[in-house]
Parts: sequence; structure tokens; C-alpha cells
Amino acid sequence: MADFKNHRFSVAPMMDWTDRHCRSLHRALSSRALLYTEMVTSGAVVHGDRQKLLGFDPVQHPVAVQLGGSDPAELAQAARIAEDFGYDEVNLNVGCPSDRVQSGRFGACLMREPALVAECMAAIKNAVKVPATVKCRIGVDDQDSEESLFGLVDACASAGISAFVVHARKAWLQGLSPKENRDIPPLDYELVYRLKRERPGLTIAINGGVPNVDAALEHLSNGVDGVMLGRAAYHEAGLLGEVDRRVFGMDVEDVDSFEAVERYRPYLARELAAGTHLAAMSRHMLGLFHGLPGARAWRRILTVEGVKPGAGLDVIDRALDAVRAALAARETATAPAA
Repeated sequence: MADFKNHRFSVAPMMDWTDRHCRSLHRALSSRALLYTEMVTSGAVVHGDRQKLLGFDPVQHPVAVQLGGSDPAELAQAARIAEDFGYDEVNLNVGCPSDRVQSGRFGACLMREPALVAECMAAIKNAVKVPATVKCRIGVDDQDSEESLFGLVDACASAGISAFVVHARKAWLQGLSPKENRDIPPLDYELVYRLKRERPGLTIAINGGVPNVDAALEHLSNGVDGVMLGRAAYHEAGLLGEVDRRVFGMDVEDVDSFEAVERYRPYLARELAAGTHLAAMSRHMLGLFHGLPGARAWRRILTVEGVKPGAGLDVIDRALDAVRAALAARETATAPAA
């Protein structure tokens, strides 16, 4: 088996999904995967409720903050604030295609302004001691993908940036919704592989359409330095339980979904005691038992009972009992006759 233990494996930042509760669940499944916050704008960090936006449980390390913005000075200030909060990396979003992002002049529309992105990254890099990285697309709209991607990367590399996460499809800012932008533009993995071959001194991680750990390992075997999983890691979170062993080569057993719930339980208990509603945390657990008997009952119990006032750990226990009962029924049904 190839040795990928020094490679990057990360879970993508996803708006309204990868909040602090989600990240604590993902950390229960993998000790090594790099976790990202949702994208937060530099203006919100500088002027808003910093604890609400940036606060996180120390168990989440290693964890990166993803910033959105296009003002170098403001991004530098936000990066310093994030570093003070303890983040291990500051990442600039140059890939999100939403209308709100475009109107604010950040996200994927910045693919058209590589010099500005490089200026922003230079400001961030000079403001912090932790790594400063870029997450981008291969281009937008009618741009030539090769010219767009290589131009942006080279501009940022000239500013001292050495690590990039590349979503291997274009963003169409006109005519496609953010949801459609995740699926319709074709993936061009070969272009990202070529970027790594032609810029061997840079750290290049690939993102987009990666469904599982097998696919991640295939990308790593093609020469890139890292892989970022997005929706697969959210909707089927249990697959992260394989990462420490299979990607990082750790001498550990995979973390199954039952073990993940037990590891997550102390966090749930602390947050419940602090007044957090169970549903705010349990919504991230819905896909834990994907593909197993009892998965539907698990989702139903968490969804229906988790939103009730006063819902607590007993709801989690009832949902676990439903999965165990379904697994036991399957074993009984498939057991050979005496």
C-alpha cells in the first residue's frame, strides 16, 4: 500500500453545515483530518460577535478558518483575530459561487482578479505565523481553465503562498445556482494533476466529487498532496472513521459509528448543559449509520424527537437502540438454521 501518511486530508468548509458542532463530531471519527470552519467574511470577524463566529472546542485541532473577502487590510486583521483564537491555518475562499458572495466581491468571482487575490494572500501571510492557503476553482464562466488556474496559483505563489486546495470544476456565475455549480460543470481532475506535476514545489490538494476514501486514495496515487471531501463526509460521516488508518497509516482500528457517538457524547452533554438545543447538534449525525439496518429509524428519531423542548441524551440512546435492534434482526434472519 502506498504511503500517504504525510499527505493532507481535509473536510471541506460548507455553509450552514460545518459549524462547531459538526466539526466536533468529525473529530470523533478522525484524529488527523484537517477540519474547516464555514466561510466567515472578514468584515463579520472584524466587526461582529467573534466568539459566536470563531469559538470552537479545543478538541477540534487541527482546524482551519476559512475567510471570505477582498480587502487586504481587513483580511489581515481578520486573520490575526483567527490566529489569536487558536486556528491552525487561515484559508481564503476563492471558489464559492453564491449570489451573496458575488455581490460582496469575494468567492469565485475573484478568479477573475488574480492580482488582487495575491495581494490579499500576501497581507494574510504577513499578518500570521500559521499557514495561509487558498481554496479556488479551476476558473469561472468562459475563462480558459488552464490560464485561469495557473495564473491564480502563480500570482499567489509569487506572494509567498505554497498551499492550494483546488475544486476541479469551473463555477458558472451566470445561469447556474450554487447547487447546480456543485454538479453540472464537468470535473477536470487531470488539470489539477498537471498543476502539481508542473508546480512540484507547491502543495496541491484536490476537491470536488470525491465520494469516499477509496476515491481519495486514488487521487493521492495520481500525485496530488492532499484530498478534500465535501458532502460525502457530511452525508455519510461514518466514512471518516477509516481515515486515520487508511490515509495516515496509523496503527489503529477504524472508528465505527457506535464508537463515534460515544466519543461525541461528552461534547453533547457539555453543550446541552450550556443551553444548546439537541437538534443543533444531532442534525449533523443523521448520516452516521448510512447504509446500515436501522438507519431510517435513527434519522427519524433524531429528527422528530430531537427538536422537542428539553430533548437530551435519552433521544440519542433511543435512536441507538433502534439501530441495534435492526442489526440484531438482520443477524437473526441471516443465521443458518440449527
